[in-house]
Amino acid sequence: MNDKKEIHKVSTTERVVAFTFDDGPHPIYTKQLLDIFRDAGGKATFFMIGEQIDAFEETAALVHAEGHEIGNHTYTHPFLTKITPEQALAELERSDERIRRITGEPVKSFRPPYFDADEGIYKLAEQLGYHSVGALNLEARDWEQPQPSVEYMAEQTRTTLDRGSIFIFHDGYGDRSRTVETVRVLVKELAAQGYRFVTASELLALADRGSA
Repeated sequence: MNDKKEIHKVSTTERVVAFTFDDGPHPIYTKQLLDIFRDAGGKATFFMIGEQIDAFEETAALVHAEGHEIGNHTYTHPFLTKITPEQALAELERSDERIRRITGEPVKSFRPPYFDADEGIYKLAEQLGYHSVGALNLEARDWEQPQPSVEYMAEQTRTTLDRGSIFIFHDGYGDRSRTVETVRVLVKELAAQGYRFVTASELLALADRGSA
């Protein structure tokens, strides 16, 4: 078993990266991101909040229909270490049920809100069959409101670029227009450098294959 609690990067010889998006779905920003990845011929991972799926189920279904991965980001986005283990389990299970209803498939990936997790939370996620997914470009801080500039977020992400890197951005809860433009810039740049865009689970499978 991997000793790391969250996977921020995988070891691979292939030019692949995983873009991930938290806090959606959102009927405007999520769809704009889908357009970017459709044009690039790539996939991404959307860590969705169960409440947001309830509010925008059609958008969530579109994400799945276009071949992207939907990961669990809890039902109401709490600090998981500040609630009881029973409440934490309920948060994950409620969101899991919403995602399965959309995809008809088991949920494979999880990201704790605020990256707030302890040993108990990671064990809970593992018991549910999830990989806990982190990210390298936290200094981009795209979750802030107002958001940093597009150039700042892009540059802070470029500094973490490598084969197998995982990036975090947000498509819900606030104005995410600069996120969309940052991702548009980065996807264009990375595609020109020969990078492919894969889901978190696809990235992990590449790492597993490489170590076999």
